[in-house]
Amino acid sequence: MKKLKMYMDGKWVESVSGAYFDAFNPATGEQIAKIAEGTREDAQAAIAAARRGFEHISSMSVWERSRLLTAIASVIEKRKEVLAHTLTQDQGKPFHTEALPEVEGTIAAFLEAAEQIKWLETSVISVEDSSKRVFTIRQPKGVYGIITPWNFPFMVPAEYIAYGLAAGNAIVWAPAPTTSVCAVALAECLEEAGVPQGAVNLVTGKGAVVGDEIVANPGTDAIGFTGSTATGNQIAIRGAGKPLLLELGGNGPTIVLADADLDRAAKSIAFGSFFNGGQVCTSTELILAQKDIHDELVQRVLQHAKEIVLGDPFDLRTTMGPLNNEMVVAKNDEHALDCLKKGAEILLGGKRATSMTSNLFFEPTVITGVTEDCLYCQEETFGPVAPFMSFSTHAEALELARKNKWGLVSSVFTDNLKDSMYFAEKIKAGIVTINSGSGESGGSNIPFGGVAGKQSGMGRIGGKYSLHEMTDLKAICMDVT
Repeated sequence: MKKLKMYMDGKWVESVSGAYFDAFNPATGEQIAKIAEGTREDAQAAIAAARRGFEHISSMSVWERSRLLTAIASVIEKRKEVLAHTLTQDQGKPFHTEALPEVEGTIAAFLEAAEQIKWLETSVISVEDSSKRVFTIRQPKGVYGIITPWNFPFMVPAEYIAYGLAAGNAIVWAPAPTTSVCAVALAECLEEAGVPQGAVNLVTGKGAVVGDEIVANPGTDAIGFTGSTATGNQIAIRGAGKPLLLELGGNGPTIVLADADLDRAAKSIAFGSFFNGGQVCTSTELILAQKDIHDELVQRVLQHAKEIVLGDPFDLRTTMGPLNNEMVVAKNDEHALDCLKKGAEILLGGKRATSMTSNLFFEPTVITGVTEDCLYCQEETFGPVAPFMSFSTHAEALELARKNKWGLVSSVFTDNLKDSMYFAEKIKAGIVTINSGSGESGGSNIPFGGVAGKQSGMGRIGGKYSLHEMTDLKAICMDVT
């Protein structure tokens, strides 16, 4: 059984404790590796290495950092098939339809950051005093601690690492334990591409240990986190006073009006509900359908759900693999039972799939009659579910959306321009998509994040907006007389 070490200060090292934890394939239950289990002392060593590495990465010119990111993308491209295989084995998503595209998205993230940093401009500010000149520059924040999830174990880290390095920050990275094999594979790409010593430091282990140390330690200057709202709230407390970039949970409703193209809506809803097994912060987890078209829309989504093929994620015929871990499957069990107790009807699924190679497969699920007190409305399910509620008036739909706790992404399907703008402007969310699903917002360069008063986080990831978040704006005032 291979033992995978941590990457710090340009070296592969064991934990100071010498301990390892096991990594398992969620599709088969087979052990695939042993991962070094970091301690607080390991996290502290990584932070110290990053402080030294910051001096190097921040002194590089923008064009030098851009070339470094391009080199990283080239290494990932060269290893694409191997990385996608690792992703499927470690996370569980289908190799052909989801793992390969995620690796391609990771490549794009580094290439986009390489371009964005070259064209990031600041301003000259006019002032009353004719003897003074004022202009602004952007500078890196310093040592950036990042904590990343298991649902996109290449793509999400790339969103932080690529733009963090582009801006001149040094990185201390704690990945999700259940996909740490992927994290090691990505760190190997960074090493091969020539990332400066100490510029990126990988610490694997329990979030409550290494993640907490990274967040609370005064040696980190800023924190980036993608994950659950509950963990994000703890990070906000432990990292109080530091700049925080938090991309948290989502369960924003998809609203389908009576005049919508139902084929289009059903296809988008099915994709949003079942892609990556629903393990996406932007997944379609709550559908509000106007009464006139509710039943027909449900039947169309149901048909899409019945066409999903569960199975070996390396098999070309498979369209959905297992969920990643027992905790998320147990939550799906709980939410399905809860909705039944509260009067909803499960038309398909609602339970673990039997006769599979592990107990982590969950059937595609379609539910009607969901009520506001159901857990499907109160929590983020993070599973392959399409729960339906009905409404009569626009005001009723907007009120249901207003009560929703999350503000990441919502969607509206309608052929009426006036209605689309009404909902787009009134719904409180970072992104509102019109006639496309909640997971189809248009690209990785648009601003992505939550809004005030909701539980989906703070700050913006995406293109130049990531660079704005991961740098400080400095004004320089000069007296020229």
